[in-house]
Amino acid sequence: MPLNYVPTDDFPDFQTDSDLSMRTLSTPSPALICPPTLPGFQNGRGSSTSSSSVTGETVAMVHSPPPTRLTHPLIRLASRPQKELASIDRLPDHCMVQIFSFLPTNQLCRCARVCRRWYNLAWDPRLWRTIRLMGETINVDRALKVLTRRLCQDTPNVCLMLETVIVSGCRRLTDRGLYTIAQCCPELRRLEVSGCYNISNEAVFDVVSLCPNLEHLDVSGCSKVTCISLTREASIKLSPLHGKQISIRYLDMTDCFVLEDEGLHTIAAHCTQLTHLYLRRCVRLTDEGLRYLVIYCTSIKELSVSDCRFVSDFGLREIAKLESRLRYLSIAHCGRVTDVGIRYVAKYCSKLRYLNARGCEGITDHGVEYLAKNCTKLKSLDIGKCPLVSDTGLECLALNCFNLKRLSLKSCESITGQGLQIVAANCFDLQMLNVQDCEVSVEALRFVKRHCKRCVIEHTNPAFF
Repeated sequence: MPLNYVPTDDFPDFQTDSDLSMRTLSTPSPALICPPTLPGFQNGRGSSTSSSSVTGETVAMVHSPPPTRLTHPLIRLASRPQKELASIDRLPDHCMVQIFSFLPTNQLCRCARVCRRWYNLAWDPRLWRTIRLMGETINVDRALKVLTRRLCQDTPNVCLMLETVIVSGCRRLTDRGLYTIAQCCPELRRLEVSGCYNISNEAVFDVVSLCPNLEHLDVSGCSKVTCISLTREASIKLSPLHGKQISIRYLDMTDCFVLEDEGLHTIAAHCTQLTHLYLRRCVRLTDEGLRYLVIYCTSIKELSVSDCRFVSDFGLREIAKLESRLRYLSIAHCGRVTDVGIRYVAKYCSKLRYLNARGCEGITDHGVEYLAKNCTKLKSLDIGKCPLVSDTGLECLALNCFNLKRLSLKSCESITGQGLQIVAANCFDLQMLNVQDCEVSVEALRFVKRHCKRCVIEHTNPAFF
């Protein structure tokens, strides 16, 4: 047996829950945050063999820092030449920290098990401003508990360095995991839990109440979330001057199917600082909900109500009250929107840069003309699947919106090559043109390519390549 051999029993691959108290000498294993179906988290040429799975579940494990190699103090291994340091070990600490900053959470935990130096560098506070976990089989609740406990070792029960938590697509995340974040991370600024459909309103309320600096919240696909509000306890503690406001500026509630007008009313009343709001496929919302939104949230710059089938021209009249602050608007597949609603938006939102009106079949050349003459700084427009828009509307668009960069005309039956040529002759900065399922000639497409050299054309004409 070599003199420098270290028995594996002295450094077990995992410990029991009772060993979690040794927070200062523990590192979460990558097996904690890697899918159990893999033989080990693959990283380059090697793979970890410390992953353990029980009944298909990722098991939380905690590891001690790697030991220093042990040799007998009186014996020198003269027969073996001294090994040179690996190239990466010659790098100074600040370079290593910079390299580690590009690694996701699971690989960073794995690096902490390489050697004692890497252990100390991997737990540099600057590397733990963000936790990113992804995967359907990850035991996220346990992972967050272990990680936050390790990060709280210098400031008991409080993790002051963590600002971003991204656990998108982790379907096993529950209210318990969010409660851990709320209790331990008061400086949290960004939280993304998209696709985690097991979380409820109560858990979200805890986070927004105990994390006063939270600005970015993504709960898209969380079907149980019906509104965003402070907890009753937090509301009682606030002074009357503070009110019931939440500092969230970015809110994505895409695919929150149970969100209704009353829930949107609650959101608007509490999140008055909203600048970005995405309500895609919130199918129960109506024009009444948009009225509440405009009353309280007057700073909105980007708004999406795509596939909200009950939104009509009356809703766009309310949205138009945002006036010049509105820069981005998506009303795709809102079948009740017509030229009347477009006129409202065009008249008051003159600084609009992006409009997605795909599938709004009530829009005609008159609506496009009014939009082009009032929103001359428009850069992106999607009017695909609007069969009543023809070359007449395109001509007006080309003669007024010279800064147009992206234009989608997919499945516009009345568009011909003549309209495309007018656009290409006036909008030299065009970078993307979608004419799929449009009856346009190869000559027209070549004309666009000659005049807009940086333009990428999406088409279905096999003769053009």
